[in-house]
Amino acid sequence: MLTRKQYDLLMFIHDRLNDSGVSPSFEEMKEALDLKSKSGIHRLITGLEERGFLRRLPNRARALEVVRLPENTGTEQLPIRNRRVDMLRAKEVGTRKSMMRGGGNSVQLSLYGRIAAGTPIEALRDHSMMVEVPATLLGKGDHYALEVDGDSMVDAGILDGDTVVIERAETADNGDIVVALVEGSEVTLKTYKRAGDMIELRPANASYQPRTYNPDQVNVQGRLVGLLRKY
Repeated sequence: MLTRKQYDLLMFIHDRLNDSGVSPSFEEMKEALDLKSKSGIHRLITGLEERGFLRRLPNRARALEVVRLPENTGTEQLPIRNRRVDMLRAKEVGTRKSMMRGGGNSVQLSLYGRIAAGTPIEALRDHSMMVEVPATLLGKGDHYALEVDGDSMVDAGILDGDTVVIERAETADNGDIVVALVEGSEVTLKTYKRAGDMIELRPANASYQPRTYNPDQVNVQGRLVGLLRKY
């Protein structure tokens, strides 16, 4: 039998995976369940693993798999607290609900915030901001937008203040410019390259050095598909 918090967390992860294919960060889980520290999330996840509801995927940062759900998953049976969690999930940026048709041949995407094109920083999120992009930039997947902060990708034509359009993805090929979650908490825009058993995130500016990580330290969040610039 699950505790209320275990149930809330399991359903929050399940719904996010169904919407976006990417599990929420520990910070997002902490905020959704009104916990004071991430250690509480670690304990809940461990408890769900021990009971066979959740599995951590090896060699992948922030990768969780829901193995099974409790029997009482109908909407009318959800605890009151979990309905609040579900409301928070529905407002998350970057899900299928965050992309709306604009006028003519344009699409409005949620603008997550500023992403470092220099030393990795935690991505800021503004749930109220939208940006209009040409529909021709978008494929069939989920997309979101980020504002570039920094100059480490200038030689790739990506300047400070540009808005990049990102297709949500968990994998990348050598040479792709990706949004990468580094060590579970920081996000950066860099060129992706496999270097033997390691992953290298490379800037496009000679003033910056490439950084090399173990595969379990890097989680690809998306691939660059377009760029917008205001003059």
